[in-house]
Amino acid sequence: MQRQRLVILGSTGSIGTSTLDVVARHPDRFDVVGLSAHQRVDDLVAQCLRWTPRWATVPDEPRARVVRDALRAHGVPTQVLSGPQALCDMAADADVDSVMAAIVGAAGLPPCLAAARAGKRLLLANKEALVVGGALFMQAVKQGGATLLPIDSEHSAIFQCLPQQRAHWAETIDHIVLTASGGPFRQRDPATLHSVTPEQAIAHPNWTMGRKISVDSATMMNKALEVIEARWLFDLPPEQVKVVIHPQSIIHSMVVCRDGSVLAQLGTPDMRGPISYGLSFPQRIESGAARLDFAALSALTFEEADAHRFPGLHLSWAALRGPEGSTTVLNAANEVAVAAFLDRQIGFDAIYRINADTVDAVPPQLGDTPALADLLALDERARAHARQRAQELAR
Repeated sequence: MQRQRLVILGSTGSIGTSTLDVVARHPDRFDVVGLSAHQRVDDLVAQCLRWTPRWATVPDEPRARVVRDALRAHGVPTQVLSGPQALCDMAADADVDSVMAAIVGAAGLPPCLAAARAGKRLLLANKEALVVGGALFMQAVKQGGATLLPIDSEHSAIFQCLPQQRAHWAETIDHIVLTASGGPFRQRDPATLHSVTPEQAIAHPNWTMGRKISVDSATMMNKALEVIEARWLFDLPPEQVKVVIHPQSIIHSMVVCRDGSVLAQLGTPDMRGPISYGLSFPQRIESGAARLDFAALSALTFEEADAHRFPGLHLSWAALRGPEGSTTVLNAANEVAVAAFLDRQIGFDAIYRINADTVDAVPPQLGDTPALADLLALDERARAHARQRAQELAR
């Protein structure tokens, strides 16, 4: 069995640490050759001491010096790199087999593109690569001959339910159903959401995630981004992607087949499940996730994802039907709005207002096949507008 040489982009986040947990269970299968972090340099140093990767990458040279000095003191030979291009170079290096793309936000698009163009086995936990990149990203996957494996639990569930041959997907699918927990405010009166604090918003009832994605789950913008991601991953028109609220997070998503059969993937809410599947596909390996105890399960319930309670979710279908680049604008606005909320500048309910207003106010003005530079320029235009709106709506 050939060992898999693995790079983890975003190794100190929840997906990155879960990936390392799975890898640690299979020392005969994986070599960790590259790690990257944004702010948690102390955590990155600890990971380098444990795994001694060939490379470690941070955003800038001051942080690189901190990591370099710490590793030198312990005699660890890891090469410490800095800057966005270093991420791309690491992801595309000829000595890398697989890339776990777990950087949060649009910043993950360039290294994902680099890995795709280099034909890597790309484990995609960065949904924004498809939300922002869309056609450009899928074209890079095709042209580079990359193997694209979804890591989000919902998209992994759909992938596991479908035939392994992509050519058979269209003849199988009537539509897909992404499940959503509904987040911590599923039963709360929407009129009271202005008073929600960051601490309340990040307290997800089922999943342990980072702050940004936890807020997205509370607003259901995380599910909106997943709808857009699913459209590209499975080459589906927007109307074939549906969402249902499933508070228990046991059924991770479903495929409704053309004959009316429904295929569902179930498991405990533990990201090590989809991570292990992506790492070992088409085989399966031990993940560390707890097994379902069907005798102990409470009822599995489902609710409509209505637009009154979850207006942010419904921005996804509108953006998919809009001009090329509309989803880029939506993602940029949301990243700005969530950051402003976490910094206590705006109320929780202002996130949706900023997102909807920015989509309306920033026309994409892109051609049919925009380049990465065009998408990044649009992303910055949308962020500038969203920052202005956040200032206007500041508490």
